Amino acid sequence: MSHAELDALDRRILQVLQEDGRASNVELSQRVHLSPPQCLRRVRSLEERGVIRGYAAQVAREALGYPVMAYVNLNIDREHFGRVRELEKLLGSFPEIIECHCVSGDHDYLLKVVARDLKSLSQFLTDRLMQVPGVDDVRSMICMEEIKPPSALPVD
Repeated sequence: MSHAELDALDRRILQVLQEDGRASNVELSQRVHLSPPQCLRRVRSLEERGVIRGYAAQVAREALGYPVMAYVNLNIDREHFGRVRELEKLLGSFPEIIECHCVSGDHDYLLKVVARDLKSLSQFLTDRLMQVPGVDDVRSMICMEEIKPPSALPVD
């Protein structure tokens, strides 16, 4: 999906939905100045094309008992590159890992991990993550304070 395939109305719809994902179609259509049927067609098209990947509530991790967040750099053993997709699937199965990105640079993956406390984080890293076959090196950085929480993408 290229940026050029989105016109000004698509971008406005995306902006409004990122601000208020619970807006009804009627509310959305009023805010973007389209008729409700036209607005619904555009939203469905954006969903079908994969521009809109889903809708979810943004939940404060602390409210669910996960005040500790860490970024974890992970490298895989070069001998295990043949099973990298299997390793990625396993990483995706850990509920403590809320984001996983394959990155360039000194590390292979960057993980965003939540935990109930520092001891739980240490146990997860040592007893589970570092026990995964192929995991070679794990380095963690504890998030001291969240300055800017996840936010909407720019639609310009």
